[in-house]
Amino acid sequence: MSNYHIKHLEEYFQVYRKSVRNPESYWEEIAEEHFMWHKRWDNVLSYDFEKPEFKWFEGAQLNITENCIDRHLRTRGDQTAILFEPNNPDEEALHITYNELHDRVCKMANVLKVEGIQKGDRVCIYLPMIPELAVAVLACARIGAIHSVVFAGFSSTALATRINDSNCKMVITSDGSFRGSKTIDLKGIVDEGLKKCDSVETVLVVNRIDSGVEMKEGRDKWLQPLLDKAEATCEPEIMDAEDPLFILYTSGSTGTPKGMVHTTAGYMVYTAFTFKNVFQYRDGDVYWCTADIGWITGHSYIVYGPLANGATTVMFEGVPSYPDYGRFWEIVDKHKVTQFYTAPTAIRALAKENLEHVEKYDLSSLKVLGTVGEPINEEAWHWYDENIGKKKCPIVDTWWQTETGGIMISPIPYSTPAIPTFATLPLPGIQPALMDEEGKEIKGNQVDGRLCIKFPWPSMARTIWGNHQRYKDTYFSAFKNMYFTGDGALRDSVGYYRITGRVDDVVIVSGHNLGTAPIEDAINEHPAVAESAIVGYPHEVKGNALYGYVILKETGETRNQDNLRKEINQLISDRIGPIAKLDKIQFTSGLPKTRSGKIMRRILRKIASNDTSNLGDTSTLLNPEVVQEVMDNVIK
Repeated sequence: MSNYHIKHLEEYFQVYRKSVRNPESYWEEIAEEHFMWHKRWDNVLSYDFEKPEFKWFEGAQLNITENCIDRHLRTRGDQTAILFEPNNPDEEALHITYNELHDRVCKMANVLKVEGIQKGDRVCIYLPMIPELAVAVLACARIGAIHSVVFAGFSSTALATRINDSNCKMVITSDGSFRGSKTIDLKGIVDEGLKKCDSVETVLVVNRIDSGVEMKEGRDKWLQPLLDKAEATCEPEIMDAEDPLFILYTSGSTGTPKGMVHTTAGYMVYTAFTFKNVFQYRDGDVYWCTADIGWITGHSYIVYGPLANGATTVMFEGVPSYPDYGRFWEIVDKHKVTQFYTAPTAIRALAKENLEHVEKYDLSSLKVLGTVGEPINEEAWHWYDENIGKKKCPIVDTWWQTETGGIMISPIPYSTPAIPTFATLPLPGIQPALMDEEGKEIKGNQVDGRLCIKFPWPSMARTIWGNHQRYKDTYFSAFKNMYFTGDGALRDSVGYYRITGRVDDVVIVSGHNLGTAPIEDAINEHPAVAESAIVGYPHEVKGNALYGYVILKETGETRNQDNLRKEINQLISDRIGPIAKLDKIQFTSGLPKTRSGKIMRRILRKIASNDTSNLGDTSTLLNPEVVQEVMDNVIK
């Protein structure tokens, strides 16, 4: 029986039991049988939750790009590796074979070397969803440079923060990007951001939209002429199992974003294994994940997981609404997509549109549907099941995080009976625990608590770049010898898990984790603002939207409040990016606080969500009278 490819529920339970009884030998067998190593490991796993320190396949040597590209060349060199579908449907799709991907990655790797990038250097990649993004990621991994991809929707300030945090030596960007009917001036955003960065020596620029951008002498270089001169062979740098592969920033509940560090061997093994099982990929399939490579979903399930399995992976530059709301389904039909992985936000937005947009396309090629980013609500699940999967495609509702590197809890198609809104069962090797607030594990079923993981898994982030103490404080201090996810969950009578949402000050909006503290910091920079509090509230398309409670310095602020709202959202957009804008802003004279001065966000969340039936005892607050004022003026 193969541990690597699970096909039935009975097989799942057998494999799962084996994986938790002896995790080291379980992962060792998978690593040994399915990957290329230059040197075998001396030790499968060593860990210490106290420090916290985790090492997988210690002593092993490898290069992840050999596993994602080179080893496939003999058997599938002419197969499409990356299928690029441009923003404009009139522009031709591009099929990049494994042979062509090898040449492209080697050329890009050689350009990086010529430009002074060495093993261990950090390279910031700020690109739209074009082939150069995947190629740049793989080229960094080829030579042992650490890639830090920043989503190309972030502002110049957010970009600069990330570049400075990890001291990037180079930025790879493009003149601009296409987004639906709009173009975005990415190079201008980079130029603005780099005014605040000293570490960047070189900016490589992809010409995507043919716009006349300013090139700074000595720093900025067009990429294509450099690629034209580059050799198409580049020997892969031999990496140690625990060498960093990439840094990816995620929103913290306080202050600066956290640069999660993922290392090489464990991440490769786990993303490849989970991709194969969660999507049941077979030779000849065409797999499409609609995420952006700027997020962990794109790293693990557009680039590394699929390519490590020799898959054909689709990269889409555009948006689901352009030129109309049938765009996703047109692409599925055109390329005969077999596995389709998207966010509940996209499903909810598409479900609101006329069904004609779906019905004119042939979706019969689809075999597995997936969702990611937040729990999917029941209504959206049924719409997806009936209209896209035609009730014949299993839906995998996947739960995982930037920090976990790969999918942790998910149905396995054709094995796990799915229940709408449930992530169902942990994948092999994953040992979840529900904890109460006193730090005790809650045993049995039909219980809910804080979701922790009590044993290491190969793709877990190893640290926060430059701040190991913060890594320890954030993930390993709440519960002894446990990784705390920050999520709440319930376990039903058969042991299925349902994620109930964040228990810290992070709100998931359209699948993006947004820390409330940085947004509040941005608002508080407005000269008219004294204090603010941000909470999430249910939104029928985004899942959650952001609601802001704002206290003004002058209570009789005479300026037009609508203008103030626009200015506040502009500030947020400039500091963090448009994704963090508030849907509702309520001006108030005060915020409910405890006697120690802590804002009671729990109460504000309930009010914003129109759920005021049980606010708990407010008499112990420092200012209980403010609760009524906030309720009276809530924006419906």
